[in-house]
Amino acid sequence: MRITKRTNIAIRILMFCAANPERLVTKSEIAERCNASENHLAQVINQLGQLGFLRTQRGRNGGLMLGRAATEVRIGDVFRSLEASVPLAECFADVDNTCPLVEACRLRLALADAAEAFFAHLDEVTLDSLVCGNDRLLEILAPATCRS
Repeated sequence: MRITKRTNIAIRILMFCAANPERLVTKSEIAERCNASENHLAQVINQLGQLGFLRTQRGRNGGLMLGRAATEVRIGDVFRSLEASVPLAECFADVDNTCPLVEACRLRLALADAAEAFFAHLDEVTLDSLVCGNDRLLEILAPATCRS
């Protein structure tokens, strides 16, 4: 299974917010620390906000933060929300499906079962478990400090 760039960026955003829970973070901070373009981030932030994973605040002192506690964010939910519309194989596509085997192919069912097992495994992983106690990650995602 291949994860889309959108989902990869979404997890980076959520981890950044979880690593900085006491404040609003900015899109530019995330872009710098997570090696992502602000344009990609804007689209993903908007989607995560609509899904309730993030709270956003516009304006001069705006930014974003988690929409719920990191212990309540299940990675399987994030992946399912962002990847569900991406067909696993051609036969899962509503349009552009030219496979003549669809009606009789058992691989489609096996792939659907495998995808559900994948998501179910990620349901056991919380955002908190990815960030808390991960000192190296926290160093990477920590805000820049002044060095005199």
